Amino acid sequence: MTTDEEFRSRLTQLRMKKGVSEYQMSLDLGHSKSYIQSITSGRALPSMSEFLAICEYLGVTPKEFFDEETHNPVLISEIAKAVSGFSDDNLRLILTLIRRMIP
Repeated sequence: MTTDEEFRSRLTQLRMKKGVSEYQMSLDLGHSKSYIQSITSGRALPSMSEFLAICEYLGVTPKEFFDEETHNPVLISEIAKAVSGFSDDNLRLILTLIRRMIP
């Protein structure tokens, strides 16, 4: 991701996956109701600390935010957390199932 437009597009994509409006996200982050809309429209960019707050709100790491190959990083993160306590045998079983699902 290299452009402001790609940044705005990714923010919109992740916000929509979370199922929250620009208005609600703005308020949840402690800003005016038009804060996120001003970012996605290109009128503003967040500071680094605000970007980190946005990532936390969306449930993604900064790396996941910029990884456009991962279409639903929040869900992938939830899956990773869910299986983190599994035994090695169960993890291998899950990996086998995943590999069978890949075309």
